[in-house]
Amino acid sequence: MSFIDIFKKSFLEGYASVRIDVAQIVICMAITVLIAAYIFMIYRTVNKNAFYNRNFNLSLIALSVITAAVILTIQSNIVISLGMVGALSIVRFRTAIKDPMDLVFLFWSISVGIICGAGFAVVAVVASIVITVIILLFDRVPSGVPAVILLVNASDYKAEGQIMEIVEKHCGMIRIKARNLTKDKLNMAVEVKTGTGGRLVEELMELPGITSASLVDHDGEVTF
Repeated sequence: MSFIDIFKKSFLEGYASVRIDVAQIVICMAITVLIAAYIFMIYRTVNKNAFYNRNFNLSLIALSVITAAVILTIQSNIVISLGMVGALSIVRFRTAIKDPMDLVFLFWSISVGIICGAGFAVVAVVASIVITVIILLFDRVPSGVPAVILLVNASDYKAEGQIMEIVEKHCGMIRIKARNLTKDKLNMAVEVKTGTGGRLVEELMELPGITSASLVDHDGEVTF
């Protein structure tokens, strides 16, 4: 027997199989489910999307349990762990995560499964409490007034001066995003911050030659 064969045999005999009893598995899964349920409640509390996605929230619980099961399996057998790595490397997740907070909760759920599966449930509990405090604390920090897009259409291409005069009267921040000018029409898109949007639109409509004026929210970043 060569030295390499002896090394392989001793390596596999020493690490290929680690016994994990049923009680350990049940305790690990129970703690994972409890922490995942806690994440479920926190997500439902702080979620600010227009439509609450219950399926996504339920998937956070399932994801924690599945991850914990994978980590337990990897610990029990090094050969299975190598095969698991190869199998997971070919998986491609193409679901787009639009809200960054959803991505935070997704990573939080996966991390809880990894930590609990590795046997460090206390770390998962402490980390979950710290994350909750951070989210709730900074969620109360007042944000800036969100900017909106003012769309103005005029039949007089020389009406820009009058339009901007009224806009400057009602808005603290003004940024022209688009200006489309033809021989007999003017179309403008202006990013503004205002607390009197209704009055702004009314005064613009009182100008001669203005055919339409509207304020549109956008999903970009808040401008400070």
